Amino acid sequence: MAIKQVSVFLENSSGRLGEVTKTLAKAGINIRAISIADTADFGILRLIVDNDGAAFRVLTENGFTTRTTDVAAVEIDDTPGSLAKILDFFQGAGINIEYLYASLESKVNKAVIIFKMDDHETGLSIIREHGLCMIDSF
Repeated sequence: MAIKQVSVFLENSSGRLGEVTKTLAKAGINIRAISIADTADFGILRLIVDNDGAAFRVLTENGFTTRTTDVAAVEIDDTPGSLAKILDFFQGAGINIEYLYASLESKVNKAVIIFKMDDHETGLSIIREHGLCMIDSF
């Protein structure tokens, strides 16, 4: 089970992030998780939204360079060591985590971590094998 992440490539200039969020807001699209990585010249904004198809369409129509990627959203206990335990599962299977970030989703004593893995299908099987809770929408 995977969810779609929408990635937006942005010039590293004042107001570009705001333009993306305003564009999504005008389209009625809710951001559920967000991450941004930057260099001196550009940034990559990664989003999990409540309607990835509409987000991709509206952002593209408004001149943003976008793409979608399969990622895994895993609910974990919000306790010390929970993430380390899951990362051990991936390491033991030789799965590289290209990046991860947490969502804005909030449940009592739970966190949601978004994983981008170099071998998505094998990564998903590791998650299932260890009985972890994957989320397909939120």
